[in-house]
Amino acid sequence: MRFERFQAAVAPTPLRQGPFTMELARSGIAVTVTSEESVLDALEKVGKPVLSSCREGLCGTCEVSVLDGIPDHRDSLLTDAERARNDRMFVCVSRSATERIVLDL
Repeated sequence: MRFERFQAAVAPTPLRQGPFTMELARSGIAVTVTSEESVLDALEKVGKPVLSSCREGLCGTCEVSVLDGIPDHRDSLLTDAERARNDRMFVCVSRSATERIVLDL
């Protein structure tokens, strides 16, 4: 079976409305991600860019591993079982459902 998406699914309202802290485990950087910016934008601001292509949660290019915290999955890629593991997220669209999230970067 072949499955293609040409448009991202409409994402529900974010679970967390305010800012959250993102920690980068390998580099020791902590940054506040505001409600007006994506995790991808915040990473670029602190000099830790991640490859990305679509910026809509469709392609999977910006996948990163989550070490701690619970992602607010807003992508169109992960299955319900994959989302429940909370071990990865797509930083172009997903956010944190918790006050703090730690990424393997």
